[in-house]
Amino acid sequence: MATSIYFPQQRGNGYAEKARTANGLPLHSSAVREKWQRHHQSSSWLMPISLPIPGVRTRRLRLMLPNAPKLHQITITRFGRRRGRMILAAGLFAVVFTVILMVSLRDRFSSEDRTWTTYAEPPTLVYRREDLQRIWEWEVAAGHYPSGQKIPENVGFTAPPINPALPPRKSSTIPSRFRPPGVTNTVGIGAKRVYIDVQAKPFNVAYPPRPLPGSVADMDVVMEHCDFSQNKYVRDCLEVLRLGGGLDNSARVRRGKMDDWKYIYVEDGELQNSTQTAPQVNPALALKSKGVADPNAGFVKKRNADWEPHVYFPQPPQYTAHQDRPGACDDSPHLFHMFWTGPFTDKPYLALLSFLYTQNLGLNLDPDHHDPTICRPKFWLWINPGPAASVPNPTAMRDMFEQLKSNPWASPFLHPRFKDVIQFKLWNTTEQLDGIPELKDEWRDMRDSLFNSGGVVEKVPQQKAESSSASGDGAKGAGTKTEDDDKANRVGSKSPSSYDRLSVILSDMARFVLCHRFGGIYLDADTILLRDWEELWGWKGAFAYRWSRLERYNTAVLKLNKGSALGTFLFRTALKNGLDFHPMTVSRYTKDAALEPLLLRLPDALFDSAWLNTEDYQRERPPQPYFTEFGDFFFTPKDKSAAPHALGFNGFFRGAYSYHFHNFWWQPFDASRNWPDLGSRFINGERAARSQAEAKEAPTTDRTEFPEELVADDKRDLDWSTVLKRTFEAYVRGEVPNMYGEWIKW
Repeated sequence: MATSIYFPQQRGNGYAEKARTANGLPLHSSAVREKWQRHHQSSSWLMPISLPIPGVRTRRLRLMLPNAPKLHQITITRFGRRRGRMILAAGLFAVVFTVILMVSLRDRFSSEDRTWTTYAEPPTLVYRREDLQRIWEWEVAAGHYPSGQKIPENVGFTAPPINPALPPRKSSTIPSRFRPPGVTNTVGIGAKRVYIDVQAKPFNVAYPPRPLPGSVADMDVVMEHCDFSQNKYVRDCLEVLRLGGGLDNSARVRRGKMDDWKYIYVEDGELQNSTQTAPQVNPALALKSKGVADPNAGFVKKRNADWEPHVYFPQPPQYTAHQDRPGACDDSPHLFHMFWTGPFTDKPYLALLSFLYTQNLGLNLDPDHHDPTICRPKFWLWINPGPAASVPNPTAMRDMFEQLKSNPWASPFLHPRFKDVIQFKLWNTTEQLDGIPELKDEWRDMRDSLFNSGGVVEKVPQQKAESSSASGDGAKGAGTKTEDDDKANRVGSKSPSSYDRLSVILSDMARFVLCHRFGGIYLDADTILLRDWEELWGWKGAFAYRWSRLERYNTAVLKLNKGSALGTFLFRTALKNGLDFHPMTVSRYTKDAALEPLLLRLPDALFDSAWLNTEDYQRERPPQPYFTEFGDFFFTPKDKSAAPHALGFNGFFRGAYSYHFHNFWWQPFDASRNWPDLGSRFINGERAARSQAEAKEAPTTDRTEFPEELVADDKRDLDWSTVLKRTFEAYVRGEVPNMYGEWIKW
């Protein structure tokens, strides 16, 4: 071909072919080439050699080795033939001796159990095997493991724990000689499970029904349909969640028998064989492994740390089914926790509105109506009014409520109609840590490393922390204008460049503190609720959710039981690891201790349905809506901008329990109407917010009336964030019912 004139052919090993004439003969004679090659290579201390690569016929491996002929020539020329050879032999002997000496020193001074492997994260474990068994025993006996999944074999049980939250299963027929030495199952004695078909009854089929009080989500079924590790798609998971939860009654199409998709059940009857079984295992007695020389074999202790003293727990709470409880909330109240720092904005505002719009709060009934069979959820919003490193002043509680009353985004939730379902709490770090028995006597020794995230400690200058706490208003530390924006004095994240990292680190710890002290579920403030969580409350275990594609936790949603053995483990382990509560580090705590099943890692499809798509996964079959980045929630791309207004709330990740929009604290949900629009009952707050919004654009005097709004003044294509905000606000104004067809009753 013509191109061969300009581009010489390449050998299979990558080197240029020898130049040849048109008749195929070499341009140089073999004698000339041999002379050139010998003189050329002898001038270098290194000599290239080419070795074949097994399985690769078109390539060869090129290595550079010492040029032995050159070394021999130099030594012979300089020292003579006899002495030169002796020097070469002595040099070779020295090289071999050095290698042998290094190997022997390594074997002598390194430990016998040392393995030369690739880098791994350092271990975090501080509990012995028998203490880990006690934790498992306590959690199972308390009904916090309503799962048929196996216990990790390295826990070392020799007898199965009795599980009151799991119905009996057929006993194993495998002969004992073929059974594994360790026990990995629990013995279920729980009530029978009846899986229900959740559908609205004619003629009220326009809205989905509320979940039955006391219903439970079977997480084993959810994992079967939603686990990313098993190549399950978010889109398919959401279909199972909405059909099994009855969320698409008015738009259901024929799909055939869906028993495999039923994941919500109610318990029917009493505990099985409860009078014929042995008493529940006493958590103070560990089930020892037999035939193991090292009782902690298979577990790696944290370096330079002592084992924790043996842990003993009180008798676990007795597990009772929903129908047997004297009161619906007697077992544990349904508490949502959220942590917020700084001035109240539209972010916690929308989180609270979504709570009112989706949860079974009884707002459609008379205020004095009470149903003992229903446990009404409550939302506790914990506010840290000043910088994360400051200490509230004595009047902080009064100051907090004064600020909430004057804040247009917060004042609506102080209305008497919401007093039983929304409560504002003052966060005090000292008080909260002193309320944790596992920390109260030791956490002060770690004050300098209190802000620890993923092993990186954020140092806070002591004088700034003291000046912040002594400033008197609890909302901003003392200092100059420049100092107000440093990391120690930031109050909330106002932009990507002024991210309040200390408050984020503090919130990583606060969620575990709140759930361990009071029980309940923690939500990040950038979370929007999308459906009733009744069946999640019914599932008595602890959970967080998956960090996208990684087998790690994301604790933006965290459920823990009050005063649980798992909570004790987490706090004591964190204390020995620098009080690090970053979700990646917590993932190491549970993995090193074989406790991951006790803190279930749910698929992110349930709470963070867009995450995999934003990281280039499952884009060939995305859910609805299709976000390629989290900013699409606030800035919906033009080619997808017809969906928000046309589909509305029902078209937004239908089936998921919540949506996590990942920060964007500085971006308003509704830029063209960036104020609370809740109607005449809250008009004063709306006027104040509108005046502030207009003052930023063109300073004017305060006014009580505003020009009539025209549709031409609004954005033509509404974004998803705007549609959700306006939908929730219309419910509070009394213009539309909530997602379950209930009208708010004032």
